[in-house]
Amino acid sequence: MATPAATVRTPSGRRGRPGEPRRVAYLYILPAVAVFGLFILYPLIRTAQFSLYEWDGLGASSWVGLANYQAVFSEPQLRGAFVHALVLIVFYAVVPVTLGLLLAATMSRALLRGLGFFRVVLFLPQVIPMVVVAIAWRQIYEPEGPLNDLLRFVGLDSLARPWLGDYAWALPSVGIVGTWVGTGLCLVLFLAGMARIPRELYEAARLDGAGPLREFVAITLPSVRGELAVALTLTVIAALKTFDLVYVMTSGGPGTETTVPSYQVYNNAFLLGRVGTATALAIVLTAVVFVVTVVINRIGERGQR
Repeated sequence: MATPAATVRTPSGRRGRPGEPRRVAYLYILPAVAVFGLFILYPLIRTAQFSLYEWDGLGASSWVGLANYQAVFSEPQLRGAFVHALVLIVFYAVVPVTLGLLLAATMSRALLRGLGFFRVVLFLPQVIPMVVVAIAWRQIYEPEGPLNDLLRFVGLDSLARPWLGDYAWALPSVGIVGTWVGTGLCLVLFLAGMARIPRELYEAARLDGAGPLREFVAITLPSVRGELAVALTLTVIAALKTFDLVYVMTSGGPGTETTVPSYQVYNNAFLLGRVGTATALAIVLTAVVFVVTVVINRIGERGQR
């Protein structure tokens, strides 16, 4: 028989649950709300306000309404930046999540020495500053860098090229760096999820004649849906808001082949003096990130149910 919840008599004579009054509870969260409003909400509102004006950042501004948003969707360079971000999602999210799942499934089944060291090595890119990563990979991609030297050494001279200066290969070259950085994070997340799976499930599946592939599809993959949603959320957001790799490695070049939304925000605001267009682009990017995050989390929650 369920025990009824304890009640107390409030100053007005009505009965209620024990604890502080609701007004007092709001005081506890007031400092956090104030910090959020001051450093996040207010700048966001001001950014939305700037996006409705044409302003160079120094002189007088003029009202243009939604013209800046129209420019985001009509100008080829700005629209192309979002296309490049979609391409980077493949390298930043799809490939790392796939590799992380396969590596985690293999490592969770194999009993080999040095697995801890292997995990640390794969996760190491997450703790290295992205500027350092960008400088290191820019040197690797140089025409006379280690990558081309290796290709020449093994007799593949025809594949050597100025990777970051090639119109066809510049964006994939940046994306490969994102794959290298993101795989370790996905691996650690999936290993943590797989460690919670009871071994009895795999033993029962083997007794029923299931092979490794069937075990992965029927047991492992459904058990790490939560970690899969987290990994996709983090990697997709990283792809959409990437800036440092592009800024250091290519500065958006060659031409505009590696421009992404975040770099276009910087380029329009600080180099071209189009603060209104830059803020409109930032608002659109924020909306895209929010929608993608909500969609991924909803899909993950449905899968867990």
